[in-house]
Amino acid sequence: QVLLVESGGGLVQPGGSLRLSCAAPRSIFSVFSAYDMAWYRQASGNQRELVARITSSRTTNYADSVKGRFTISRDNSRKRVYLQMNNLKPEDTAVYYCNAQSSYWGQGTQVTVSS
Repeated sequence: QVLLVESGGGLVQPGGSLRLSCAAPRSIFSVFSAYDMAWYRQASGNQRELVARITSSRTTNYADSVKGRFTISRDNSRKRVYLQMNNLKPEDTAVYYCNAQSSYWGQGTQVTVSS
C-alpha cells in the first residue's frame, strides 16, 4: 500500500541539481518525528538500493556513491523529508522511492540525468 507521496523528479543534465520531496499525509504518520526515513532508488534492471537515511534523531548515512553530492533532511512540522541532489551523474538515473521505518513506501519519482 502506497502511503508516501514523492515529487520533484525530472530530466536534468549532468552536473545539475534536483530536490526530491516526500510527504507523509496519512494519519498513521501522526508522530512523523518518530519515524526513521530513507530514500531508495532502483535503476532499470537493478535491485532497489539505499541512497540515504535520516533517523528520528537526525543521524544521517549515505551510500558511498552519493556521499558529498546528496543531502537528506527532514521537516517534522510539515511531515516531509527531502533529498537534495547536486552534481548529478548519468548513473544516478533511477526511480527514487521514499521509505518510512523500513515498512512504508511511496509510488516513486523518476530522475533522469542525460545530456
